Amino acid sequence: MFKSGVDQRKLETLIEINAQINSDYSDARGLLQTILESATRLSGGEASSLLLVRPENNKLYFEIALGAKGAEVEKYSLNLGEGIAGWVAQNNRSLIVNNVDEDERYFGDIGKQVGYETHSIMAVPMRIHDRCVGVIEILNKKDGKPFEEDDRQWLEIFATQAALAIQNAQSFQRVSREVVLLQDQMVEQQGYHHFVCESPVMKDRVAIVERLAPTDSSVLILGESGVGKELFAEQIHLRSTRRDRPFLRVNCAALPGGLLESELFGHVKGAFTDAQSDRRGRFELADGGTIFLDEIGELPLALQAKMLRVLQHQAFERVGSSETIKVDVRIIAATNKDIDQAVADGTFRRDLYYRLNVLPLYVPPLRERAEDIPELAAHFLRRVSRETKKPISGFSSEAMDVLLSYTWPGNVRELENAVERAVVVSRTSEIQGDDLGLHVGGPLKEERYLGKTLKDSVNVFKKHFIRHTLEQNGWNQTTTAKVLGIQRTYLSRLIKELDISR
Repeated sequence: MFKSGVDQRKLETLIEINAQINSDYSDARGLLQTILESATRLSGGEASSLLLVRPENNKLYFEIALGAKGAEVEKYSLNLGEGIAGWVAQNNRSLIVNNVDEDERYFGDIGKQVGYETHSIMAVPMRIHDRCVGVIEILNKKDGKPFEEDDRQWLEIFATQAALAIQNAQSFQRVSREVVLLQDQMVEQQGYHHFVCESPVMKDRVAIVERLAPTDSSVLILGESGVGKELFAEQIHLRSTRRDRPFLRVNCAALPGGLLESELFGHVKGAFTDAQSDRRGRFELADGGTIFLDEIGELPLALQAKMLRVLQHQAFERVGSSETIKVDVRIIAATNKDIDQAVADGTFRRDLYYRLNVLPLYVPPLRERAEDIPELAAHFLRRVSRETKKPISGFSSEAMDVLLSYTWPGNVRELENAVERAVVVSRTSEIQGDDLGLHVGGPLKEERYLGKTLKDSVNVFKKHFIRHTLEQNGWNQTTTAKVLGIQRTYLSRLIKELDISR
């Protein structure tokens, strides 16, 4: 029982947090921070930490730290039994120490290293099914007052709420991961790639795909190497009336002219030295469906006339045969070359270009759609973690900064390779910045503003400026709002609108 009755203010805060826990499991970290901020404020503490036990090594990590040195404290960890928090985690019991200098369990090294002087500590375990999964500790009650039993009892209630948030979020994230993995596996088993997009510019392209997919007109997809032109070709096919028919891919740059003609149109026995039997080409195999001709700009001039006939009449002859074969195939072509210049240079037929370019679609490079980077990186991380059987949970804030600061000349393909490399070399449960092996200099960061409208560029600046200020103030929104000279409610709204996360 509480010695001095129920504090109405604390009760209302508790009810508010409880409602949050039962409404949104997707942002566990944000919820834990809210709980810790409330617990710190209502306990009258100057600083606080929320530490979680990692089962793989039984160490306590500072998940969230609030106060003047909060951002620096988050770099540290404790062994079970080390310090007040370590003792609480090991013994699964709460503890109040109002004079740390007189308690041999106190471990002051972290405070000395970050320059923070601790006088008193109150720490309580976070429990799930009576098992300690973490610790909440409050440092230095304001005005030099001692922590009391009422403070401990309220903090234990907050710790219960925090543990419940962890449990709900873990369950939600586990189920979400399983659903996403199943979806990825189903898509991959059908021979297609998982399509990921978050940026407005890519969503605009998807809207264009929705409009052109139901037609049978040819599509020419333009864009730099590695931007995902093949994935757009797949989406056009999957959203068309031909979705249940074949989708065949041919890289026009992968084979020399003679072999490419046989690959596309087939051949009859004896047509050339190695033609020991009749062979159907890709156009025959794709009858009723779609054929994707990648790197169409590399198609030899000798084959371009034959390709034009297919586009005009849906007819062709196998190599070495005079028999005309009719097919019903939709053609989607792609190139990273300047096709207009190729036409001007005479290396690409103008009439073929016009036939292919009925419905043009331009896919922007990754540097112009930074909003896609976190989603793409998370997708590649899930896949590579599954393949390598390395349980990596995500990217550190430093690693995400590197991903967002790099200009990605190799586009999505380079991002995929970087994530794969990072998973292989990583020695922790999170990808770190150095794991990515990317060189990010100062000037590269400015390039994130290129190609954006003034409004978008201002939002990019706001996001990074607010995030930097939050880091400098231990992610304490009240303190950050004062530094920025704005209301805390407005800061919270900006954090949500700009999708600012740790």
